[in-house]
Amino acid sequence: MAKVLILATNYGTWGEELQAPWDILKQAGHDVTLCTSMGKKPLPFAISVDPQFADPVLKGLGLDPMVNPPEVCKRTKELVDGNEWNNSITYKDADMSDYDAIVLTGGPGAMLDMCNNFNVHKLIKDAIKQDKLVGALCYAVSTLVFARGDDKNSLIYGKEVSVHPASWDFYFPEADMAYELYGATTDNKGTDVHTPGFLWPIEHLVRDAVGPSGKCIARQNASRKDPQVSYDWPFVTACSVESSIAYGRKIAEVLASRKDKVTA
Repeated sequence: MAKVLILATNYGTWGEELQAPWDILKQAGHDVTLCTSMGKKPLPFAISVDPQFADPVLKGLGLDPMVNPPEVCKRTKELVDGNEWNNSITYKDADMSDYDAIVLTGGPGAMLDMCNNFNVHKLIKDAIKQDKLVGALCYAVSTLVFARGDDKNSLIYGKEVSVHPASWDFYFPEADMAYELYGATTDNKGTDVHTPGFLWPIEHLVRDAVGPSGKCIARQNASRKDPQVSYDWPFVTACSVESSIAYGRKIAEVLASRKDKVTA
């Protein structure tokens, strides 16, 4: 059993991008601790738990726009409405020496409170120094771009990294992203900010960050049947929501292969 620190945003996770790795790692027998920016329950984007939501960009590309399976929506709502996600610690209070792995989960909100967060960067750099696994999914991958080593290069310089393709971004004249959350309360309401689509094109940032010796994989045809995950120690990275299950499984697989190096 490994001790896994799972990071999530308080401004809008994408339901499955937290639910899948959470459930998979728990089912594998690992001790999981939830960690958020404010120490509040991480809430999903309302559209991410709507089985009728059709992604307009994927539809325009001729791909399957139905990204939220009904069973995933149901399970995510169970987690939000229940108690499992009630007691998160904060990024600031987490100490990487207490864990065997750090697993970042996605959602557009991650760009607001996770990706350029000093405390998150410190956790990741400490994990690398301690030879521990670092996972990042979808837009949380940009956390690895912004976190820099002593040489000022990104921590993923020279690495193979899977990433959300720019062709999938909400980038069009009328793009307007509202951060409306499922399960919002007066003391956990996220933010009322609107952004012109996603805050930045993560594919372009990663292509620069990995440098000439690295590899950025941004497959427009990634799907549930053919997900995209990269493993280049210490990093496990994955494309987007369709790869959430594969992401969780790869992390569980890597932890199993390193069972002699975990703390519990």
